[in-house]
Amino acid sequence: MRVHFVLHESFEAPGAYLDWAQTRGHEISMTKVYQSEQLPQTADAIDFLIVMGGPQSPDPDLEAFPYYHPEEEIKLIRSALSKDRYILGICLGAQLLSQAYGAQYEPSPEREIGNYPIELTAEGLKDQHLQHLGEQLVVGHWHGDMPGLVQGAQVLAASQGCPRQIVRFSPKHYAFQAHLELTHELVELLIAAEGREALLAQSQCHPFIQTPEEILHYHYAEMNEKLGAFLDSLTESTSSTSAE
Repeated sequence: MRVHFVLHESFEAPGAYLDWAQTRGHEISMTKVYQSEQLPQTADAIDFLIVMGGPQSPDPDLEAFPYYHPEEEIKLIRSALSKDRYILGICLGAQLLSQAYGAQYEPSPEREIGNYPIELTAEGLKDQHLQHLGEQLVVGHWHGDMPGLVQGAQVLAASQGCPRQIVRFSPKHYAFQAHLELTHELVELLIAAEGREALLAQSQCHPFIQTPEEILHYHYAEMNEKLGAFLDSLTESTSSTSAE
């Protein structure tokens, strides 16, 4: 399987997603948007498109992020949609996936940074690829927005701070606002990008923002393992469409 990653920042690395793809022996390619690399024009040579997170929103901001062109990413996602490829959007990627479906992303009720539980909805508990998560699982968060919804989209998981943590748009297309891919190395990069003092200050006035020490002392292995099981279930039980 050919897995293509879209990366928006060096500190928003694919983590456990990349580990899974490497362990399973998939062919891996990536576009580093932050290095002004060009996106593929179509999804012809992609079987699984994974769009990662970043500090951006789905709206263009050429002044702050001159290398970021969301309309081009949405075009690539729509190409993957038209070819029935697997698509997974994480955080910003989740919002871009919802935009590609015709929805409008929205601010989350609460900004979330750290490790907090998500709870599966009734639909989530019935989803064959997510049942192994159980009713509740502590996962990583680092966001202020959330994906929009269209008719037929199903909310599969929510948290106290965000009602749309996992959304299924179709059997092959999932939006993960949460970060199950986090590792200690990734968290260190995110904390450095956010700024330790800034993060500490936010933790004192927001109910769902943890201190750098709290974030660093969490063990990420369980959420990584659960993510791998989801990816295995998704790609093994759904027939993959051969690239044209």
